[in-house]
Amino acid sequence: MSQPRATSHRSRSYWLRILLFAGAALTLGFGLLLAGLGRSMALGYLRPQRQDLSRIGTPADLGVPYQDVTLTTSDGIALAAWYTASANDTVVLVAHGHAAARLPEIYALFATNGYGVLAWDARAHGASGGDFTSLGYFERLDAAAALAYAQAQPGVRHVVMWGQSMGGATAILAAAEQPAIEAVIVDSVFTTLAETINTAVPIPVLRPFIRPFAEAEAGISVDRVRPIDEISRIAPRPIFIIHGADDTAVPPDSGPRLYAAAGEPKALWIIAGARHVGGYRLDPATYETRVIAFLADALAP
Repeated sequence: MSQPRATSHRSRSYWLRILLFAGAALTLGFGLLLAGLGRSMALGYLRPQRQDLSRIGTPADLGVPYQDVTLTTSDGIALAAWYTASANDTVVLVAHGHAAARLPEIYALFATNGYGVLAWDARAHGASGGDFTSLGYFERLDAAAALAYAQAQPGVRHVVMWGQSMGGATAILAAAEQPAIEAVIVDSVFTTLAETINTAVPIPVLRPFIRPFAEAEAGISVDRVRPIDEISRIAPRPIFIIHGADDTAVPPDSGPRLYAAAGEPKALWIIAGARHVGGYRLDPATYETRVIAFLADALAP
């Protein structure tokens, strides 16, 4: 009479083990899937697709003469760059954003107002060397190489910097270390890289898988890229913070938060209707007027 019960018990135990094994396999498989997606996304950020420079054009397309130059960073990276000599003793360093390249229209904005301009492709972007980008941390070495080149040119007495998105983070980090950068303009900059990752990855379960791969590949912690912690070191040099009210790539309150953390003198311009790095395209004339007016005031005797 007891044999059917024993058989039934063994049957339940067998199916329980099967279910536990299946659950463990599914959990492992899901974890591996998330890890694979996290690694893929991390490498996508660190090794963005390079822009086709033939489609972007050059300053000459906008009537601005320039020369091709090569900058070499302290860690041995060769950076492709454009340079136009100054007509007013000041050079503007122009740093582009992530997955972008040199910006002819911004280059022309400064050059047509008499400023010398030096723009380069950041490491791992455009025609420059480098295997990966760190979204600001190592890029400050790119800015230091640009600063050294500009200072070595005849007739240059002042150097200022404009940066957009990642280039803006680079500008803040570089200016915090380089007192020779006398004024800074940043457009669409994030407060911290960690916060930007959270914004860029809307699926929370993926975030813990992206960061370890990114940090292992770059060799630095994401927490080393925090413009909001460095921006106060720029004072008493002036800084102009520009941000689009409709930015979705970077939290739109990043501009006001950076402004609050910055020392005087400082200025903030929130552009209604502008998306990420969209302020110039939305109204080029107003953008040019305000940026040039800021520089004129910043460099006034």
